[in-house]
Amino acid sequence: MRYELLKLPMAHPGDVSELEKRLADETVRAEEIKGIIAQTEGDGYARGYSTLAFQVLLSERLGWTHEEVFDRIPMMMIGKTGGLMSPHYTLFLRGEDASVSSATEAAGGGKRFAFGVASSRRLLPEEIGTSVQVDVAAETVLAAIADSGIRSLEDVHCVEIKCPWGVGGARSKAASALGSAVALGELERERIDETAINGDHSLYSLRTSVSAGGEQTAVRVIVMGNREGVDSSLVVGSGMMRDSFDLAGLHEVFSGMGIDSQPALPTDAQGRIRQVFVNAGADARPDIRGQRHTMHTDALSMHSGILAKAVAHAVVGAVVGDATILCSAGSEHQGPQGANLIAVVAEVEAEAAGGGR
Repeated sequence: MRYELLKLPMAHPGDVSELEKRLADETVRAEEIKGIIAQTEGDGYARGYSTLAFQVLLSERLGWTHEEVFDRIPMMMIGKTGGLMSPHYTLFLRGEDASVSSATEAAGGGKRFAFGVASSRRLLPEEIGTSVQVDVAAETVLAAIADSGIRSLEDVHCVEIKCPWGVGGARSKAASALGSAVALGELERERIDETAINGDHSLYSLRTSVSAGGEQTAVRVIVMGNREGVDSSLVVGSGMMRDSFDLAGLHEVFSGMGIDSQPALPTDAQGRIRQVFVNAGADARPDIRGQRHTMHTDALSMHSGILAKAVAHAVVGAVVGDATILCSAGSEHQGPQGANLIAVVAEVEAEAAGGGR
């Protein structure tokens, strides 16, 4: 299998023109698009507009109905940008290939980037945010891992989930994150009951980021990791910033991938970074390192999640040198409260072969 990740800019929520160009010149094949994650501006209506734009474009190329495109390709629209967040979308591409490419051989072989996708059945309204969703999410994450071909759970570095909002998006996100933690072997299912969902924050996943939206009726999953025998020059690594000031934690992620990021990525290393996925948790706590902040009390308190994303995006973006890294906000069992979860997809240099698990 051949795996690729492609990031393209958006001029507005419905802008898919860059993808249209690549489909026209056949540098991208529509049938190889297996998942899409977009950092879109605006509210739920804007997310729906973005989703529809991809549905219209891909239905024309694939001969599917709009509904079939939505059901068969996980499309995760992460809405509302703040600070210096630049709207864009990331395409997950996978195609059949009979042999390992020269790019993979030049990188020295070994485990390389792979991903898998899966979607659950439709959740009933009364199931959203309950232990039923925990089990549904766990099953769907396991299905995505199976789709990726990754055999060891230790080789899974990032799970991206989009789930229904329901009557309470926070509980829906919480149930999905806990289900993912069960699938990844981070938590035992017996520890999770109804009161634990968005209640016991000592339970969490270190590799899962969850977003919820009213446009979703099922749990949609994209799993990223590394495995043997794939055609890719990419590798993914992951880790955690204990809080938004924890540059040491961020640098550790890059160091584990054989990339020197201190004090910031040099220009040549910037070119190796294909995408950085950040889950921001600053708004989960009223303080940072014992010092009070006002995300929940000042004039923009109703937008605390956007503020948390903007802060994490600025800190990580300053190191990476890129305004089109993807940043979502979610403290619902997505790492310890206040932490940022980090996943980096980068090209592997020949001398760095073997970096990343």
